[in-house]
Amino acid sequence: MTSAPVTDFPSAAAALAAAGRDLHGRGWLPATSGNLSLRLDAGGCAITASGRDKGRLTQADMLRVDLDGVPQGPGRPSAETLLHTGLYRWSEAIGAVLHTHGPATTVLGLRLTGRDRLELAGYELLKAFAGVQTHDTRIVFPIFDNTQDIAALAEEVTAVLEGLPTPCYGYLIRGHGTYVWGRDLEEAMRHLEALEYLAGCELALR
Repeated sequence: MTSAPVTDFPSAAAALAAAGRDLHGRGWLPATSGNLSLRLDAGGCAITASGRDKGRLTQADMLRVDLDGVPQGPGRPSAETLLHTGLYRWSEAIGAVLHTHGPATTVLGLRLTGRDRLELAGYELLKAFAGVQTHDTRIVFPIFDNTQDIAALAEEVTAVLEGLPTPCYGYLIRGHGTYVWGRDLEEAMRHLEALEYLAGCELALR
């Protein structure tokens, strides 16, 4: 699998700030919720600092961390940094990770209590996900219980992803929202928009 593209920190910080303002405007990053990151190189990523209003993000609100989640300068990264760095360690093809609190995915995770995955099939919009060529397919999004033990959740996520037989583009956390990724920021944003729309469709069906 091809490695994700890498970028310099100033460019990554500017792109993440713009993405955060966009996603806040869509109602998917209310208050100071969520976190966004971009791979910088094989050893680290740029990520939003903790507690920032995503509707007002600037380049100054980004930090560089290594893949153990250790900041490489002043500032405090998101409390959920290990969920980002765990994905970058899991797959070199991941170049961007977005964690949002969109209403549809947040509620759907709660509606599916007792199930460990969301399966989407038959939707034409499934072709928005990288590599999918037809609606006649099935995509799995694991669902995890919410927890404040981020290190343990990061390990659980990796174990589940490694056991999936098909490509995965994201996962849900009950009552918390979603994590979505892509080869670059543009692809991750497309995956997120598709998942939020389809989660809304699933809620309507239920």
